[in-house]
Amino acid sequence: MRAFLKPALLAAAGAMTLSACTLAPKYERGTLPVADQFPTASTATGASAETLAWRQVLLDPRLQSVVEQALTNNRDLRVAVLNVERARAQYRIQRASLFPAVDGTVSGRRADTGAVDSQGNDVGATNAYSADIGASWELDLFGRVRSLSDSALQSYFAVEENRKAAQISLITSVASAWLNLGADQDQLRLSRETLRLREDSLNLTQRRFDLGATSALELRQIETLAEQARADVAQLEATVQQDKNALRLLVGAEVAADLLPDTFADNAILADLPVGVPSDVLLKRPDVAAAEFNLKAANADIGAARAAFFPRISLTGSVGKASTELGNLFDGGITWSYGPSVSIPIFSGGANTANLEATRKAREIAQAQYEGAIQSAFRDVADELATRATIDRRLAAQTRVVDAATETQTLSQARFDRGVDSRLTLTDAQRTLYSAQQGLIGVRLTRALNLVNLYAALGGGIQ
Repeated sequence: MRAFLKPALLAAAGAMTLSACTLAPKYERGTLPVADQFPTASTATGASAETLAWRQVLLDPRLQSVVEQALTNNRDLRVAVLNVERARAQYRIQRASLFPAVDGTVSGRRADTGAVDSQGNDVGATNAYSADIGASWELDLFGRVRSLSDSALQSYFAVEENRKAAQISLITSVASAWLNLGADQDQLRLSRETLRLREDSLNLTQRRFDLGATSALELRQIETLAEQARADVAQLEATVQQDKNALRLLVGAEVAADLLPDTFADNAILADLPVGVPSDVLLKRPDVAAAEFNLKAANADIGAARAAFFPRISLTGSVGKASTELGNLFDGGITWSYGPSVSIPIFSGGANTANLEATRKAREIAQAQYEGAIQSAFRDVADELATRATIDRRLAAQTRVVDAATETQTLSQARFDRGVDSRLTLTDAQRTLYSAQQGLIGVRLTRALNLVNLYAALGGGIQ
């Protein structure tokens, strides 16, 4: 018995060793198809942005609460999570092929041929009962099953990275919508205040016109400015409501009024974000990681396609009992059987060759998509760094524009009141100040959104 078991055990161990090998090409990550440094360097110091949790970047407690609510309720993110669960199940299904499949069967059969003996008694009725346990296992000598399992695993990892990308996108979208709402609230407040001042000026000019102290041209100029402000108020009221609608959709539920900004919050976002080198930053982005996992899956598919040219060996066996009486089914002797089966590809009309060629082309496609994802990520970061490098100067310049326009409007008002300047000069000063104030709100929003987008471009927010 021992003499029989030893060769059998050695053969089984050899088969398992061979099954650990695959015919898939060795995967090697090539050189990144981008520059070693970003065109615009970041001067910020500290932990790299992609390592910061989103609560360390989005500082306003109200914004944090809204983001947390969105992460819980957003339907798109829920779909992404469910896709991860489905991919995990698909991997487990494929991985199960590496292990023997065992099935149990219990059956019964009754038949009657209609035969009778010489006394007319029924002797043609027969009963047959059986219970069997069968097992089958493919010896994965050339790694076909293991390659398919590895492909499923890499696909699962890719779906998980896509889930992370969806989470980053959601956090960014919520923060952007929240900041836009705050900025539009400021724009609406400015427009309403401008409308109030222009209506007061229009009423005063109307009385002067009725007394013959001013011209119709001057009256129409003031009326034009007032109506322009009125139109701005109407437009911004609609925009604010649209901002709230967008935020409600992202969150997936009604947002409490005390969590909505009534003005733009300058300190809602971390003041600056450090950026590392591309090789450290880009490969951590979920979309880039997902593309690389898809490339690895395509690489594993080549191994399965190559293995299709070689024989497939399977072991099958069964053990069971049979009886003509159900009560005696488990009495008596045991029946058993086992044996190997070999499937050898002889002629398939070129299907195996075509399948191998298709998997190779699929890998080339995945390689191009992976490199494209890296280049796209590089541009995302580079674009945001370009804005970051100049936004503080733009903000300082726009602040000075508002200060100068305010002073100009004050001087023009004083000169108009003394009769030195005409109404046209004062009107131009008021229009310039209004435009400068609107521009300052826009630049402040641009700076905040730039930091949010840079954080997302670096792959932050998944912790």
